[in-house]
Amino acid sequence: MSSALDSLLDLLDLEQIEQDIFRGTSRSAIVPRVFGGQVAAQALVAAGRTVPADRTAHSLHSYFLRMGDPGAPIVYSVDRIRDGRSFTTRRVVAVQHGQPIFHLSASFQTYEEGLEHQADMPAAPDPDTLPTAAEMLPRYADRFSDPGVVDRLVEARAAVDLRYVDAPPFGTVGEPREPRSQVWFRTNGKLADDPLLHVCMATYVSDMTLLDSVLLAHGRGGWAVGDVVGASLDHAMWFHRPFRADEWLLYDQESPSASGGRGLGQARIYTQDGRLAITVIQEGVVRVPREG
Repeated sequence: MSSALDSLLDLLDLEQIEQDIFRGTSRSAIVPRVFGGQVAAQALVAAGRTVPADRTAHSLHSYFLRMGDPGAPIVYSVDRIRDGRSFTTRRVVAVQHGQPIFHLSASFQTYEEGLEHQADMPAAPDPDTLPTAAEMLPRYADRFSDPGVVDRLVEARAAVDLRYVDAPPFGTVGEPREPRSQVWFRTNGKLADDPLLHVCMATYVSDMTLLDSVLLAHGRGGWAVGDVVGASLDHAMWFHRPFRADEWLLYDQESPSASGGRGLGQARIYTQDGRLAITVIQEGVVRVPREG
C-alpha cells in the first residue's frame, strides 16, 4: 500500500467526539479549498458509523453550501432520520467555523433479492495499456501558467491510480469535442473488506473528473488552466451492486447540458467484468472568467 493511500485512509477514519458527532481533517488540494470528494466521503463515513453493519449504502444526495477551509477541522453531525425494517436513512451536516458547508442525505438497505437488469458496459481499452497520471501529466506542463500544477495534480492522484482513456480537457484546449470522457481508477493498494470503505472511496474519486465532459464540449482546459472557474453544487450517487475500489472501475462520463453558468455531468461506473456498480450525477458552477 502506498503512503499516499495510507494518508487518505487516515483522512477517512473520523474521530468520534460525541454520539453521532464526528471530526475530520483535510488534505491539501489543487485549489485552496477542501476537495468536494473528501467532504462527501467523510460525511458518508459519519453516516455509516451510525448504521448496523448488515445495511449497506445504496444512495446519497448532497449539496455543497460553502467552500471548506483546508486548515480547519470539519465537524460532522448525524441525524438518525429513520430506522426501518429494510432501510435506514441518515442526514449529515458538515460544519466549519460555526457554519454548514455541506449537507448529505444517505440511505442504507439490508440485502435482498430482486429483479435484475442493467445498461451494457461501453467499450473501453484495457486500463493496463493506458499511462498513469505520473506518466501522462508532465506531457501537458506547458498548458499551465503555474509550473507547480503538474506536481500538485500528481500528488492529488497518488492514492488513486486514475488513467484517462482519451486526452483530458487540458490536453485539448481550444478544440471542442464530444462531451464524453472515460477514466479507469482503483486505489494504489489493497483495501480492507469493509463495504462502507469501498463505497466511501468511490465517492471520493467520483468528484475528481465528473465535470470534465462539460469542459470538453467547449474546448476548455479547466480550473488548473484558468479558462474556467467553478465548483461543485450538488452530487448524487446510487450504488447498485457490490464492488471493490481497489479493483479497476470504469468511470464513463457525459454532459447532457450546460446553461446559466452551470454544467451537468452524469456517469456510470462499471466493474472490469462489466457489472454496473454505480450511477453518478453532479451539477457544478462552470463560468468563463471575466476579462479585465
